[in-house]
Amino acid sequence: MSPRAWAELCVLALIWGGSFLSIRVALNEMGPLTVVAYRVGLAAIILWVYVAWRGLPIPRGHRLWLGFAGMGLLNNVIPFSLMAWGQLHIETGLTAILNAGTAIFGALAAAVFFADERLTLRRAIGTVLGFAGVATAIGLNQLGALDPRSLGQLAVIGGTISYALAGVWARKHLAGLPPQIAAAGMLTAATMIVFPAAWIVEGPLPLPRAPETWAAIGYYTVIATALAYMLYYRVLAMAGSGNLMLVTLLVAPVAILLGAVVMDEALPPHAYAGFALLAAGLIVLNGRGSKWTARRAGPVTLHPGPDGPSSVP
Repeated sequence: MSPRAWAELCVLALIWGGSFLSIRVALNEMGPLTVVAYRVGLAAIILWVYVAWRGLPIPRGHRLWLGFAGMGLLNNVIPFSLMAWGQLHIETGLTAILNAGTAIFGALAAAVFFADERLTLRRAIGTVLGFAGVATAIGLNQLGALDPRSLGQLAVIGGTISYALAGVWARKHLAGLPPQIAAAGMLTAATMIVFPAAWIVEGPLPLPRAPETWAAIGYYTVIATALAYMLYYRVLAMAGSGNLMLVTLLVAPVAILLGAVVMDEALPPHAYAGFALLAAGLIVLNGRGSKWTARRAGPVTLHPGPDGPSSVP
């Protein structure tokens, strides 16, 4: 990659790494569904303003909006809600580590649903390493109790699976759309789904009282969602989908560091061991473990997700 592509990739990782902390701060005052409602609603408004400013055509047709609805559910409402609830019970750094498994589940989902994304030997090895990393980070021996911490980890894993299925949905129903239109339509549909759900489950959306809550909302809606979408597609155009997968590896250390400094979090050793295995799996999936393998198999295709490649926090 060019130095500019590397620089923008690192900026994207810093932005997404900070989103885990900002969501956790907002959860101190609001419920998970309310946090998600603010995130998708405000980000949708920002993106529609951008679409109008660029003079892009407004999407029409019920089939296209059904596609947006499916994407908003799979790529925003379900994973955002599950991960926000999970962060009530586990560390922000661990959430980011488990979120890195999105690319692993995405490769498996693509192999199941698309003939041209078959599970080659390299991808199979990378997937196995990734699953081993997820299992190690969770600590399978701790799941038997099904306490809130274990359930929180399972919720985050559920979110990563939803992200993976969103990649399949996007390829089937939203292929060929301008990225800004796809993102704005998806977030609008997500808003229409999550606002009533948040109202029913958690009551009328409150106005935050604490200044830090407003700062957190501003960060994860304006910077980590709306602006991150635009930066994501810039990096995708410059570096390609295979190189863009590296952002998943860079996000977790940022989130871990912020959690330790700001929230005084300390992760157990098995979480770091799991991240190491996940990183190895992602590197193998990306073809970087062997130049010969990379030439033979080519890069892994990523399909855009919530805040980029189905891996956004």
